[in-house]
Amino acid sequence: MFDSRHIKTFHQVVTSGSYSAAARVLGYTQPAVTQQMKALERTAGVPLFTRAGRGLRLTEAGEALARHARTILTSLDAAQQQLGALARLRAGRVRVCGFPSANATLIPEAMASLLADHPGVRVELTEAEPPESVQRLLRGECDVALAFSYQGAVPPVADELVEIPLLEDRLTVLLPVGHPLARRHAVRLTDLTEERWIAGCPRCRANLLQICADEGYAPDVVFTTDDNLAVQSLVAAGVGIALMPSLVLAFMCHQKVTGRLVEPHQFRRVSAYVLREHMRVPATAVVVEELRRAAAARAGC
Repeated sequence: MFDSRHIKTFHQVVTSGSYSAAARVLGYTQPAVTQQMKALERTAGVPLFTRAGRGLRLTEAGEALARHARTILTSLDAAQQQLGALARLRAGRVRVCGFPSANATLIPEAMASLLADHPGVRVELTEAEPPESVQRLLRGECDVALAFSYQGAVPPVADELVEIPLLEDRLTVLLPVGHPLARRHAVRLTDLTEERWIAGCPRCRANLLQICADEGYAPDVVFTTDDNLAVQSLVAAGVGIALMPSLVLAFMCHQKVTGRLVEPHQFRRVSAYVLREHMRVPATAVVVEELRRAAAARAGC
């Protein structure tokens, strides 16, 4: 395998026309250049130069290598520049997989700040509910995964992952405007025993069943959908009520529905997950930091 240093020296010998001229340009001694060219010829297995009087002439093999040398050096220079840009956060690609309400709230806020401070970093966004978002991370299909977990149902974190807690997303009960309980600031779960319910994704449905069971009853789930807009429309139509995270209500709210805090206090924990070894990748680390800032700003609202 060719040594890139030898290729650089060879290219300079060809350009300068002699070992001594190349040595002056590169800051080497002439014997050092001679030794490098001998080493390059040993690697190539054929002579690269012949003497023509006091000058040098390329052999056929030397001419072939000379044609490739510039391309090789240009590629190496481009690679060094790209790696330097990545290290200095001037460039980089980060693949993020998040769940719908995070993609509609935290991601836009974080990306706006990211583009202002690091315009060379590019983010590719995909969508999946947990635990699928974390599974995609483990399969190498994304670099950062956003996921949530409910109280009492926190999944274990794989050893190769780092969890970065972002915020506690409070749960609200979604009621149709005009519902008798809509006049209250907060609603107790025990006041909702006779209501019909609309459930969300499997993890959200499981949480609804569990917290109602903790209050001593089984909710009457008449409809299930993970479409947040459909949930609000169903509530507005009087089909049932729903338990909705605050992040969802932050970006869309049907005019005929209203949200009220739930008592006892209920929330889901929203976190970012990254492969432990990828925390050292500058572009990934800065995306995580921007997500932290966006979450902190939202929590302070």
